[in-house]
Amino acid sequence: MIAAGIVFDLLTPARFTAVPLFAAAPLIAAPIVTWVVTLLTGIAAVLATTGLHTYNNTIAQITAFTETSTVLTVAALALLINGVVRRSSARLASARVIAEAAQRAVLPTPADRIAGLHIAARYEAAQADAFIGGDLFAVQDTPHGVRLIVGDVRGKGMEAVAAVAVLIGAFGEAAEQETSLEGVARRLERALKREDMRREGLDAIEGFTTAVLGEIPPSDGVGDGTVRLVNRGHPDPLVLHADGELDVLEPSEAALPLGMGDLGLWPDRAEEYPLPAGATLLLYTDGLSEARDARGVFYDPGERLRGSVFPGPEGLLDALVEDVRRYTGGRSTDDMALLAVGRPGVGQPERRRTVPVVSADGASRTQGRRAVRGAGGARPARGVRHTDGGWRSSGHGTPD
Repeated sequence: MIAAGIVFDLLTPARFTAVPLFAAAPLIAAPIVTWVVTLLTGIAAVLATTGLHTYNNTIAQITAFTETSTVLTVAALALLINGVVRRSSARLASARVIAEAAQRAVLPTPADRIAGLHIAARYEAAQADAFIGGDLFAVQDTPHGVRLIVGDVRGKGMEAVAAVAVLIGAFGEAAEQETSLEGVARRLERALKREDMRREGLDAIEGFTTAVLGEIPPSDGVGDGTVRLVNRGHPDPLVLHADGELDVLEPSEAALPLGMGDLGLWPDRAEEYPLPAGATLLLYTDGLSEARDARGVFYDPGERLRGSVFPGPEGLLDALVEDVRRYTGGRSTDDMALLAVGRPGVGQPERRRTVPVVSADGASRTQGRRAVRGAGGARPARGVRHTDGGWRSSGHGTPD
């Protein structure tokens, strides 16, 4: 910019001045480069101004003094701006470190092996510099089996983080002590109610958390595994089978989110689904299912994942995060918590193909898929079993 000002001044009549270009140079440099480079840029701008006045024999005029003083003042201001930006950057870096430490304390990453199950968890913040928010997950080995939770607290900021801390703490205690998954849900409901009582304004009335609670009892043999779920207003979990088939674990009856018990009372009822050897249970928050592409079309994890197989839970989440990033063009607007739990299978290949890529017209490659809910023709049935009874059909496998 200084060079452009010099050329402009040399090629134009004396009544035209390049001082705005000289003054702008250190201001542009201030938030971008170091303090030393900003200083050198300011010195160069002042020397260019005085040099041109000397070349034009106008150094003794009042205009030369005014323009040089202006450039000198702006250069000094640029140095001040640079110092402020550097200090702000240092504070931001410190805040990032603190935020990351807080996330690890509030939302610890579960071990990759728990009671023979393979575990992978991921928290993807919508903003690159954000580390903590209202999404949560936890996995715990208990005398009743491996219990887990994935949830999404209403709202953002520190109030949401505080609710996450309350839920994670209450879940850790209830998962160990309660004999049933329904009991765990009731404990979380009471914990949120206590948390709401200390809040003020709308948060005290409208605070709620969508959540899925899960329990995977110890398997007595290969292929006979199950998972029990209590879904409180949360996106339906998925089961990805070793052959690429996919089940959507829909509850037979919808329920309100945690924290909204005052609006209606009903007994929580855990439902049981197959989780055979080689299958992976995927739980996620609405940051995944509400991600949109450039046309505003929602991301459908069931459609995108059906027909694909993965080397394990970690590979599944890696592929899923990358596919969402590609689908949205990196424009996610909500945080995303992902939890994958795999039951190891005998002779399962180590390497599998990953998520199918959507073509330009939006169609996905789903050869070899098997729909869970029959949309035409007979489909192999998958059962759902309530904890108080035997298997029953969940609507799959019925012909038209």
